[in-house]
Amino acid sequence: MERAALLRSLSCSSLACNRFYFRSSHKLSRSSFSHASFSSSPSDAAVRRNQHRLIGNLTRRSVLRGQGRLETALSSSLRFNKKFSTISARAVASPPTQPSPDVAEVSDEVAEKLGFEKISEQFIGECKSKAVLFKHKKTGAEVMSVSNEDENKVFGIVLRTPPKDSTGIPHILEHSVLCGSRKYPLKEPFVELLKGSLHTFLNAFTYPDRTCYPVASTNAKDFYNLVDVYLDAVFFPKCVEDFHTFQQEGWHFELNNPSEDISYKGVVFNEMKGVYSQPDNILGRASQQACSPFFSEATTCKDAYIIALFPDNTYGVDSGGDPKVIPKLTFEEFKEFHRKYYHPSNARIWFYGNDDPNERLRILSEYLDMFDANSTPSESVIKPQKLFSEPVRIVEKYPAGEGGNLKKKHMVCLNWLLSDKPLDLETELTLGFLDHLMLGTPASPLRKTLLESGLGDAIVGGGIEDELLQPQFSIGLKNVSEDDIQKVEELIMSTLKKLAEESFDSDAVEASMNTIEFSLRENNTGSFPRGLSLMLRSMGKWIYDMDPFEPLKYEKPLMALKARIAEEGAKAVFSPLIEKFILNNPHRVTIEMQPDTEKATLDEAAEKEILAKLKAGMTEEDLAELARATQELRLKQETPDPPEALRSVPSLSLCDIPKEPIHVPIEVGNINGVKVLQHDLFTNDVLYTEVVFDMSSLKQELLPLVPLFCQSLLEMGTKDLSFVQLNQLIGRKTGGISVYPFTSSIRGKEDPSCHMIVRGKAMAGRAEDLFNLVNCVLQEVQFTDQQRFKQFVSQSKARMENRLRGSGHGVAAARMDAKLNVAGWISEQMGGVRLEYLDDLNYLEFLQALEEKVDQDWAGISSSLEEIRKSLLSREGCLVNLTADGKNLMNSEKFVGKFLDMLPNNSPVKKAKWNARLPSSNEAIVIPTQVNYVGKAANIYKTGYQLNGSAYVISKHISNTWLWDRVRVSGGAYGGFCDFDTHSGVFSFLSYRDPNLLKTLDIYDGTGDFLRQLDMDDDTLTKAIIGTIGDVDSYQLPDAKGYSSLLRHILGITEEERQKRREEILSTSVKDFRTFADAIDAVKDKGVAVAVASPDDIDAANKERTNFFQVKKAL
Repeated sequence: MERAALLRSLSCSSLACNRFYFRSSHKLSRSSFSHASFSSSPSDAAVRRNQHRLIGNLTRRSVLRGQGRLETALSSSLRFNKKFSTISARAVASPPTQPSPDVAEVSDEVAEKLGFEKISEQFIGECKSKAVLFKHKKTGAEVMSVSNEDENKVFGIVLRTPPKDSTGIPHILEHSVLCGSRKYPLKEPFVELLKGSLHTFLNAFTYPDRTCYPVASTNAKDFYNLVDVYLDAVFFPKCVEDFHTFQQEGWHFELNNPSEDISYKGVVFNEMKGVYSQPDNILGRASQQACSPFFSEATTCKDAYIIALFPDNTYGVDSGGDPKVIPKLTFEEFKEFHRKYYHPSNARIWFYGNDDPNERLRILSEYLDMFDANSTPSESVIKPQKLFSEPVRIVEKYPAGEGGNLKKKHMVCLNWLLSDKPLDLETELTLGFLDHLMLGTPASPLRKTLLESGLGDAIVGGGIEDELLQPQFSIGLKNVSEDDIQKVEELIMSTLKKLAEESFDSDAVEASMNTIEFSLRENNTGSFPRGLSLMLRSMGKWIYDMDPFEPLKYEKPLMALKARIAEEGAKAVFSPLIEKFILNNPHRVTIEMQPDTEKATLDEAAEKEILAKLKAGMTEEDLAELARATQELRLKQETPDPPEALRSVPSLSLCDIPKEPIHVPIEVGNINGVKVLQHDLFTNDVLYTEVVFDMSSLKQELLPLVPLFCQSLLEMGTKDLSFVQLNQLIGRKTGGISVYPFTSSIRGKEDPSCHMIVRGKAMAGRAEDLFNLVNCVLQEVQFTDQQRFKQFVSQSKARMENRLRGSGHGVAAARMDAKLNVAGWISEQMGGVRLEYLDDLNYLEFLQALEEKVDQDWAGISSSLEEIRKSLLSREGCLVNLTADGKNLMNSEKFVGKFLDMLPNNSPVKKAKWNARLPSSNEAIVIPTQVNYVGKAANIYKTGYQLNGSAYVISKHISNTWLWDRVRVSGGAYGGFCDFDTHSGVFSFLSYRDPNLLKTLDIYDGTGDFLRQLDMDDDTLTKAIIGTIGDVDSYQLPDAKGYSSLLRHILGITEEERQKRREEILSTSVKDFRTFADAIDAVKDKGVAVAVASPDDIDAANKERTNFFQVKKAL
């Protein structure tokens, strides 16, 4: 399923875990934006991102993925997963077993021969793995080798990389080392792997104190290819000798003509400009950093010596880079950082999966033996921050648009550093449990109290954050009135004091315990490889020279915590923690964020002034030389690698590729007159279910209320249960329930697929409870809580503001989709920007109007919600999807039948008539930002193009070559990619954190000529085909397989069509690329453009091309 359909399906479930996404400030990833997204069937990419509704963004930073809101009880497991960060599952697994006899072992003799000594060996029952810690004798490099039966093999190399300033060296280096190496001397082996590998994960992360390089694949040959490329990149990169790579990925002065203005360019530079345009990111950084004299120019603090949480150690600077400081970084400093920290002595290396552990050590020895030990381990140690003796307050400003009531746009967040040293596992576990109890679900008391206060619209702060050396706790509100800042602070403190005095009721504790235990045992990490989840979890201790095994073993401390709660009571367990770590802790930093309508303009003007002074001091010869250097860099960026360099990157052959698609068992049956799909898969005794209802009879005027209707089902009470009690009941009995709309075009049909999906899961023994609770949510919830509904509207408003600033590419994609097909228009009505809605009021204004209407006509709104329920809930057109093993499927049938019998048996209702499109004009949405998001799209089916599987290969190749090279590498955007929605025929181009606007549109328009002139040899074509198969065959866990099968059924995609498309993919030729050029020219000739951009860039574009954009102001 394509990204557009994906965004529609993610747009509305409960808001239970929206705050989980705020906790992404600690990690920056190299490339989330290089891929095409396409499929004739719901692809794993879509299913993976649908998983986020259930499992959250486990990588903590994947900006492209829509921030799907999480369901009421399930979300709590994600909140808890700060500690158990990616063992995020939710099912009670079988007890720990002994290792499989099939798992290979490394003998001491073999390890010794390869240069390693065995430090420790343990069986980890929680993940059914044998884990061995080795040490490379010559260098001291440590290696964790985890063996089990998981086919999704994982490798990672992690280095401590503490920065001393905010020039972004770790982040720029993370990008740069993957731009060619000793054995692979081409511009970007990373991109070649994206093109032609079967990887299930390929990326890199920059933390405040470490850099991670992980890969994963289910194919052993492919896996070892990836490992070798990454090892060579880390230890022998070309970038330390190539100034052009430093310029491209970091920063450089750009001057195309001596008569023009000089500008800054660079991938990381523009990425971080986007980060610093988002208020939540500014808040997160302000919470972590100190404002020191060294980089005071880059801060907005009033006093250069104001201290935040970490003034005295490496966390006080931004490892990602501050755009005002990045241009101070020199190439010499860049090279020295690599020399110092990218050494085996400073490395932790991880292997996981069912591959041969002997081969792991053999591969490593080839690299590690080339080095001698050095002193970096002692120099890279992270020093702890000493606790303050008294609280600190910081006032920052963030860029805000003009208009609206700015007095109600303040943010306030209270932050505590909990300890001056790392905590023991039992204390960490208990704090994580406490965090979940206070904030994990909509019913959690601290969260509930803050949102019901009316003092703000949404929660900010990450709760407990323990990925770094010392744990932190943050909580606050956004969209707060200037006059209410103090009230928010007082409310937080008084609520925490009340919780310390009164503690938590037994139902809340039981619900949390079930949710947490369910999460840990199910181990459902969605598309994120389980082995990578374990690596990141282990690294949270290992990187600080502590026990890497300990974080993997939760069983004993969890059982001990349960026993302690049972014996001593919740108050005795949790109240002392609240008092010690929060209430009586003087190391508190309060951050107040004030909106400033001039900040973006002033920042831009300051940058231009610096560059103008630079130019004024240059001679004509200097300017000519800079223009020449700019052209030289661009020429290098746009010159293809020679064939011999490309051939150096190892790859598979087509003989390694299965000729048939992955088959998911499906049995289509009938229970009480309702179609039921059953997928017999091993799920570790968990039952997964989806109940699907037809939305096609819903009145047009009710569509905008559907997301709020879905949220209301999960966050309002029944006649007998308050919403808190219902929430706790879901947590106690199930693994979670979510409700959301799904819309997608259906190829060959005018009418789209438009459904409401209810997803849930539970242990198979709780199947009756699960279906009873689904019925309760659907039929017994009462739409009577006026104030809670008003909160939902306020939260939606805050979320839309966030989306506009941080996910402008998603907004642009949704707008273009709404202009070009019915499904996109429906999605726009249910959660898009909707600038035309209600006489050209934008969606934010619509929500503001709805807030007022809640007070003026609540009876009317409540009636509309009931009307939606009446329209949707019916056995007619209902579909049930079940995924579990055969025995549990059979046992659950009686509960499904009972559930279906309770549904209304309404007679078929005539389909509603819906307006089908937004006006097809070019559109620019103005927001206060330093970077742009640029899109252009057209429906290529309208040109007569008939779908062929080669389109998948071509789309991916366009993203990974033409758009990567021109939009990202040359243009300086963080990402450029294309998306072919093969259901609707919409082909779209998008850029992310882009310094350009019209230039990017011109690149899109040049795609047809690029394809016509393409000179592609057999090796390149084979890689493109293999990479596409890797996307189509992406690794899925059982619940995702069942869900993918459901979506294929809904969209009418047969196994025969899947086989046909696969054969077309495998037989793709260069001729297909050139033929596709004619179809893609429709985007150039008939396409519609949408940009989410800064006012200055939009004004400049409309001056250069008169009235090219219709301008809409959103913030």
